[in-house]
Amino acid sequence: MRLAVERLTLRYNGREAVRDVSLDLAGGEFVAIVGPNGSGKTTLLRGMSRLLRPAAGQVLLDGREIRAIGARGVARRLAVLTQLHEEGPDLTVGELVWRGRAPHQGLLQRARPADREAVAHALRAADLEPLAGRPLASLSGGERQRAWIALALAQQPRVLLLDEPTTFLDVRHQVEVMALLRRLNEGGMTVVAVVHDLTLAGRFMRRAIGMRDGEVAFDGPPREVFRPDVLERVFGVPMDVLEDPASGLPVPLPRAPAEGGASP
Repeated sequence: MRLAVERLTLRYNGREAVRDVSLDLAGGEFVAIVGPNGSGKTTLLRGMSRLLRPAAGQVLLDGREIRAIGARGVARRLAVLTQLHEEGPDLTVGELVWRGRAPHQGLLQRARPADREAVAHALRAADLEPLAGRPLASLSGGERQRAWIALALAQQPRVLLLDEPTTFLDVRHQVEVMALLRRLNEGGMTVVAVVHDLTLAGRFMRRAIGMRDGEVAFDGPPREVFRPDVLERVFGVPMDVLEDPASGLPVPLPRAPAEGGASP
C-alpha cells in the first residue's frame, strides 16, 4: 500500500512545523524519520496518519486523499502509535489487543472468528501469547511497548506508523522492539518510525528521512545519507560515522568535545 505526501504544510502550536514536504513511500518500505528536536518529525508523522489536518497539500493512501477515506476506513489500512498511551491500571494485554478490532466491528457486534484469529495472530507476532492474561502494569517497558504494537497489528493494517517506539527503553528492549518491527516489515508491512537513535536507524532500517526546520534535509538509504557532513548540517554537532565491520552498516557517533569544552 502506497503512502504519499504531496507538498504538505502542517501547523502546530501556531507555527508552520512542516513546510512543503513531498514524499513517496512504496509498499513494504522500512523508514526512519530522524532529526533534532523541533525539526517537525512528529508533526510530519501525525499529518501522514490523518491525526493533523494539513494547512496545505495532501496525503494519499493508495492514490486516495486520506481525509476522504474516513477514520474507520483509514484504521483498517493504517495504524499509528503515538508516544503517549492511555491505559487502565488493570487492563490485561489481551484486553488491550482486542481494542484493535474496533475498526472492523459494528456497534454492539459480537466477536467473530475473524476477530479472534486477528487477535491471536497479533499476540503471536509480538511474542505475547504467554502474557495475554497479565495486567499491563505488571509488564516491563519493552513488553508493554510490544503490547501496544500488538494492538496496532490487531487492526490488520498494511501501514504502521510509530512515534519514537524505543524511547525510555533500555538497550535490550530497544533491540527487541526494532527486531519486531523488522519482522513485520519482512512480512510485507510498510513501517515508518520517528527514531532518535541514529545507530538503531542505520542498523535496522532501509531508508532514512532527515528533517531540519520543517523541511526534508536528506532522504535515502542510511549507507548513503549517514555521512559526517550531512549529519553535522542537520544535527548541528560534529559527527563521525564508523562502519560496522561485520555488516558494513553505518554507525553514527557524535564527536566528543575537546578537553576544556571546545569543539574539535
